[in-house]
Amino acid sequence: MNREWYQKANIVDMRKALDGGTVSVKQLVQWAKEIIEEKNKSINAFIEVWDVNEDEIAQAQQLIDQKKSFILTGIPYAIKDNISYKGKHITASSKILATYIASYDATVVVKIKKQHALCIGRLNCDEFAMGSGTENSIFGPTKNPADTTRVAGGSSGGSAAAVAIGAVPFALGSDTGGSIRQPASYCGVVGLKPAYGTVSRYGLIALGSSLDVIGPCTKTVEDAFIVMEVISGEDSFDMTTKNARAKKSAVMGKKLLEPKNIKELVSPEVWDQYSATKEKLKKEGYYIDEIDISLFTHGLAMYYIIQPAEASSNLARMDGMRFGVRKEGEGGLWSDYLESRKVGLGHEVKKRIVLGTYVLSAGHYDAYYGKADALRSSFIDEVNLLTESYDALICPTTCDVAFKIGLTRNLIEVYNEDKLTVQANLLGSAAISVPMGSINNLPVGIQIMTSPNRADSNTILKTIAEVVEKIRA
Repeated sequence: MNREWYQKANIVDMRKALDGGTVSVKQLVQWAKEIIEEKNKSINAFIEVWDVNEDEIAQAQQLIDQKKSFILTGIPYAIKDNISYKGKHITASSKILATYIASYDATVVVKIKKQHALCIGRLNCDEFAMGSGTENSIFGPTKNPADTTRVAGGSSGGSAAAVAIGAVPFALGSDTGGSIRQPASYCGVVGLKPAYGTVSRYGLIALGSSLDVIGPCTKTVEDAFIVMEVISGEDSFDMTTKNARAKKSAVMGKKLLEPKNIKELVSPEVWDQYSATKEKLKKEGYYIDEIDISLFTHGLAMYYIIQPAEASSNLARMDGMRFGVRKEGEGGLWSDYLESRKVGLGHEVKKRIVLGTYVLSAGHYDAYYGKADALRSSFIDEVNLLTESYDALICPTTCDVAFKIGLTRNLIEVYNEDKLTVQANLLGSAAISVPMGSINNLPVGIQIMTSPNRADSNTILKTIAEVVEKIRA
């Protein structure tokens, strides 16, 4: 085994090599750091690389030697810069949290620590997870490993890029409107958004509390569900969680649903890749029906009312008083608040806070937020009804390949990056992006989404996603 092997290996490969004694935990950590040293300067996925405690390495190796290893024992991974890891900096890529150190572990970190996996650093993201390109970061943009003139996607661009360059076999990100799936599509890796409530959000810096989910970026579909199995489950620190692990013996069909008029939303090249993938699925016995789903017409407008409203509330605590960067004003405490937020928060964050505050205000609540929230409930009912006879919904993950870094676009063009992914968050559905090919060497993915009321959603997603993985190979 050598570094080149590590760079290509997935979790399953590493587990076999570790348990077989052909590689050591120390070697994996060393290879991970060597790859980061070589590649991160041009990609900017890692914003901090941690020295792994020798005792942690020894404990993991001892478990392996004693044949007591867990599925993730001894395997390196990394986390997005909005997930708490006790004793380490967590900034959400924002200046206002530049000095903040996490005082506790996120629940997902606790679960992975129990497996004795080794976290080697934190990953770049859009500031407070607001963005679709990881360009809104105080650490600068993360670049796409397939073309460094292009974005890696966002907001979990660092997570997807870290896996794509082979630095780690899996990385944790967060998904509020597509922030795991979109960068996964752009970087050519697998991105899994768990169903809302299956993974604890405790320890995640909140953006939209009814939308946020923590999930993995991985090299393979099997790896994604290995990580999902570890991090999912009920948590007393997050009352929205429920015991919703996948049913092992779910009866599967092969009926898929496609939103009508998707062709009009995506580039011709993406449509061609998607159409070719659909034909291969049909040869595997899948039936694909096209139905008009109003959520795909109005979902983006609904999302950009609900998400800024929740962000406005969640980010009210970022005032420079209790933690993070503080700047004193000239007019007392209120002036201190204004100055701290003025210098500590970026343009995109300020914009969404203002928008969220506006739609929640007394004169506009009913016209905007109240209406959007009511429509959301109606759309959940609509999709549940439509999908009673179908196993999953499919469509491209993104409308095009990764866009150029620094591209000047208007607000509508920027927010349109999320037009095919926000629906899963509004519904609370599980969804996964799987690579389906490339266009001029730039990866594109297909998205598979389940109904929010399917208890066997993980089984459905894994089965269909593995078929896509097989027919692509």
